[in-house]
Amino acid sequence: MSQEFETETTTRAETAGGDERETTAAETEVISLLQRAYLGELSTVVDYQTNAVVLDGLLAQEVVESLQADVTEELEHARLIAERLSELGARPPSSAEFTAGPESLRPPEDSTDVASVVRGVLDDEEAAIETYRDLVAAARDADDPVTEDLAVRLLGEEESHREEFSGFAREFDES
Repeated sequence: MSQEFETETTTRAETAGGDERETTAAETEVISLLQRAYLGELSTVVDYQTNAVVLDGLLAQEVVESLQADVTEELEHARLIAERLSELGARPPSSAEFTAGPESLRPPEDSTDVASVVRGVLDDEEAAIETYRDLVAAARDADDPVTEDLAVRLLGEEESHREEFSGFAREFDES
């Protein structure tokens, strides 16, 4: 998931009864990070799916299978984040606010360049990990344990993805 997205932050949130209330700076930061994470997850889905389809060659199969599995997980991350934003009285960003993710994750011109895709995934996972670490801290500052728990869960899953692709990178470095 990329963190190169800029979003407008919300300064008002709906209460459970539908009334609006002012949000604190800490709550606004949480919403901003959730919006950034949401857009990043969706960008990741697009690039992972495209890479899974276009990669070719003897070395590609295991990476393709991993990308396909990760597409489902990243889409679930986006769904969970969108639900949390809604619970906080904020809206998930729409496609009008979507900006393409990092170039390092975009499919390579050479469909057999699996190593460049692996490097791009690692860059993307590092960005996601940083975003979720920031979200954990912001949620703690905002006294929002629900968002903190969600961020910790997603952080763990992104760290798992990073470890898997680090293994692929080591294999390419050895060959």
